[in-house]
Amino acid sequence: MLQQTQVVSVIGYFQRFMERFPTVQSLADAELDEVLQYWAGLGYYARARNLHKTAQSIAGNAGKFPQTVEELSSLPGIGRSTAGAILSIACGQSQPILDGNVKRVLARFHAIQGWPGETKVAAALWQISQRYTPSERTGDYTQAMMDLGATLCTRSKPRCDFCPVFSNCQANELGLVNTLPQPKPRKTLPIKQLYFLIMQDSQRLLLLEKRPATGIWGGLWSLPEFESLDSLHAWSQPRGYNITAIQELPTQRHSFSHYHLDYTPLRVVIQNPINYVMEADRLVWYKLQAIKLLGLPAPIKRLLQQLIKEDYNDENG
Repeated sequence: MLQQTQVVSVIGYFQRFMERFPTVQSLADAELDEVLQYWAGLGYYARARNLHKTAQSIAGNAGKFPQTVEELSSLPGIGRSTAGAILSIACGQSQPILDGNVKRVLARFHAIQGWPGETKVAAALWQISQRYTPSERTGDYTQAMMDLGATLCTRSKPRCDFCPVFSNCQANELGLVNTLPQPKPRKTLPIKQLYFLIMQDSQRLLLLEKRPATGIWGGLWSLPEFESLDSLHAWSQPRGYNITAIQELPTQRHSFSHYHLDYTPLRVVIQNPINYVMEADRLVWYKLQAIKLLGLPAPIKRLLQQLIKEDYNDENG
């Protein structure tokens, strides 16, 4: 959960997740839909899918946990740094790590120029991390380095006066604390435009679509999406949906790491019977008030919660 996400955002999710899945076996036995439900809102859903696959892999190996970086790195979603953190903290092995916090600490301490994602810069940081990693109490050292970056040597407004290694920090001596590590060269993010269909039947049931297992929001339930109104009608007509009146709601933006998504919700109420609209478990009709039971992408969940609130106000106005 801490990959790409700050501790303060993770705590509540972690507690609920561990209460439901306290063991590797309990996670391995769970359905992916339920795992995604407990992950919904954290983003980067590939992490949840990979965690589920890894639990199943370990459970299938009689619960035997990998004991080398190579073995751990072969599991879904685990790279060199995560493997090192697991082995040092959980197994007491002397293994280096290089997560975002540690990269920042080392880049500043040694005034290393360049974006840490560049091959040469990353190689230099790995060498330094390896050199500093102690042979004893490695878990304490690993946790301390991550905490140092998370609490004091932060990306913005670092608290250098409280830093235990401040006096030897080269970035401090050179006045480069606020410019290191250097950011990734910026690119203008492309904009993708979509329509999200909010289709309800005469009983106010909502049509939801299961997203593909890979890609954005992989495996989550969401609203059917379309690139154009023509593609919407081409999809609806063979299914017998007689869409005549469409309420177009204000366009909203959700930003991913590599593009902006501008989506326009389209609200439609149909009178068709619903018993024939099932496509290999990819489409379901669901009670709008029960969406909290599903794993939904955060912007879709916010949108539907707003609709629930508006419907309630209309009915009780």
